Amino acid sequence: MAPTEVKAPSAAPNFASKSVPRHLARGVIGFGLIIGSIAMVPVAGPATLLAAPLALIAFRGCPTCWMVGLAQTISRGRLERQCVDGVCTLTKADPAAKAK
Repeated sequence: MAPTEVKAPSAAPNFASKSVPRHLARGVIGFGLIIGSIAMVPVAGPATLLAAPLALIAFRGCPTCWMVGLAQTISRGRLERQCVDGVCTLTKADPAAKAK
């Protein structure tokens, strides 16, 4: 019996953006909101901490989610997961195969 090659669908959440600059802009906004809200506490009081949860919208979750999304955005189209007989490997994507 010959081994069968199956491309496994990604069950993991996708945190990637459409482009790296767009993803970096979301990071700047998210980290800016967190740092700004903490830095403004001595000036404007604890009410400024209410801006920190808005960073979760920019991050699409938490800062770790943003970092995972950055890695996904950078590697999009460059890496491919292939599973053969229950063993999955990560390989470079073949651009010629995607053009077909």
